[in-house]
Amino acid sequence: MARLAQAALIEAAAAAVAAHAEELSELDRAIGDGDHGLNMQRGLDAVRAKQSTLVALPLPQLLRQAGMELVLKVGGASGPLYGTLLMALGQALGPALDAPPDRAHLTAALRQAVDAVKARGRSDAGQKTLLDVLDPVHAALARGATAAEIRAVALEAAEATKPLRAQRGRASFLGERSIGHVDPGARSCALLVAAVADVLEAPESAP
Repeated sequence: MARLAQAALIEAAAAAVAAHAEELSELDRAIGDGDHGLNMQRGLDAVRAKQSTLVALPLPQLLRQAGMELVLKVGGASGPLYGTLLMALGQALGPALDAPPDRAHLTAALRQAVDAVKARGRSDAGQKTLLDVLDPVHAALARGATAAEIRAVALEAAEATKPLRAQRGRASFLGERSIGHVDPGARSCALLVAAVADVLEAPESAP
């Protein structure tokens, strides 16, 4: 992937989280610690601060380095989960990747990354977590959806966590009271997927 596209992905992800940081924290105040937006913004800002170094790397290595940065800088469960997602995705793409992955390669790699998140969090889709976005996004990618369609799938999937009862994390302690709130992790995941989709849709981001 061209350096310009990689830089655009980092910028878009950081900007999306920054623009919605207060919203994410407000969602988290309803069912968690209330710091999800701040934590995610800190993590993405740290990745953006290293952009010049990261974009010089092949995509798999960039993903692994960005994942490690999120583990170090994002608090709570989100850092390890997002870090695992990016590191596993980079690992699955393979060290010899010298061109943008085709859809089949990316789909298989994302499956491995999502499964790694499931193992790390000991969770699955349906339990009111970011997996409720990642699983449908993977399914959309696998069936050949466009970037715009994947964006819509992600945003709708986050909203669909509202009627779910949380079964993992701090929100799970609320029991039935967790119902009626969008999961902040699912929302941040949807925002990040949407940001990536927007970049990939833009003609100037083509490798």
